[in-house]
Amino acid sequence: MPLITIGRYTLTDKLGTGGMATVYRGRDPRLGREVAVKLLLGDIQDDPALRERFEREAHTIARLEHPAIVPVYDFGDDQGQLYLVMRLMTGGSLQDRLRRGPLSPTVTAQIIERLADALDTAHALGVIHRDLKPGNILFDEYDHPMISDFGIAKLAIQAGGATLTQTGSIVGTPAYMSPEQVRGESDIDRRSDLYSFGIIAYEMLTGRLPFKADTPYGLLMQH
Repeated sequence: MPLITIGRYTLTDKLGTGGMATVYRGRDPRLGREVAVKLLLGDIQDDPALRERFEREAHTIARLEHPAIVPVYDFGDDQGQLYLVMRLMTGGSLQDRLRRGPLSPTVTAQIIERLADALDTAHALGVIHRDLKPGNILFDEYDHPMISDFGIAKLAIQAGGATLTQTGSIVGTPAYMSPEQVRGESDIDRRSDLYSFGIIAYEMLTGRLPFKADTPYGLLMQH
């Protein structure tokens, strides 16, 4: 792909696209390191209030410091394009590993213990993930699991991005959503993350999800 510059970062390879952001491998010329640059979907160029809210939320996310949380290095607004700069994770995702089958009880317990402490740290600062799933649990080059994309869902909502699920009305991933998210409640708290975390633990141990349906709506109704 042609080189793109966002802020001071040069984007090279496209790593993936989700409902809330497109992720690129990038390079920080100032520090000479590779990073992951997430371009949030949406355009807030003409809305100063949304830009202010984005900056406030991004400041909170960037303050999250824990060995099991992927760090945010920088954030900004480049001509209306919101972006977050994070550590580049090279060990794949938990989703990749679960495609090969369930994990052992010992490995599952190790992952749960490490990530539960990270969730506690974020929740103590009032930061709710809102879209916790195996695809957002990444491994570094030392095989340590880390939670990615804290607060991305909330930022994307505020940015007016295309953050809807296939149901067309709710933000999140149907297979892992809490009942209060399914109902579209606005006052989501830490309990919603814990519900999603429980589903992930179930999937790690069994190799399958607790609910199965032919449509996202069917999954939502089972939750």
